[in-house]
Amino acid sequence: MPIDKTGIRLKKAHKENLDSLLELARLAFLQAFTENNKPENVKSYLATAFSIGQLSKELDEKASLFMLAELDDEIVGYVKVNLTPAQTDIHDPESLEIARLYVLEHYLGLGVGKILLDWAIDFAKQNQKRYVWLGVWEHNPRAIRFYEKNGFSKFGTHPFPFGDEIQTDLLMKKTL
Repeated sequence: MPIDKTGIRLKKAHKENLDSLLELARLAFLQAFTENNKPENVKSYLATAFSIGQLSKELDEKASLFMLAELDDEIVGYVKVNLTPAQTDIHDPESLEIARLYVLEHYLGLGVGKILLDWAIDFAKQNQKRYVWLGVWEHNPRAIRFYEKNGFSKFGTHPFPFGDEIQTDLLMKKTL
């Protein structure tokens, strides 16, 4: 797999990576969303969205793909993309959804997120998609700035059930 100038190596996730991916996904989610949310909602969401069974099912989905970012043989981030049948909202065959993009807190600012985002955009182009889109929590200004800096713009919102709350995600897209 390709290595960029920072030493980040990208590799496609497979079932043999399930335990490592689950550990990374849970930790990165906790780092990103614990501070401004009720602990019971975080715990509930982790139990359903980041269980071994759920992640295994997502890895089996033929219309989804997980790409892992490694640095010194440690998984430090990942991106999950969805083609039309697996998309959460839009279901446009000319689009690619970036369903998740997470980087461990310790590695923020090293360009890992940009490398993963660039891979997703390149993957969309290789698959002749006209645009990529994603949902980002309205109370995550760092992520919103990151996507805006990389050419994404807001085009709507959608509700995001989170424990006993319904939160709002901003929908953002980038035309290719």
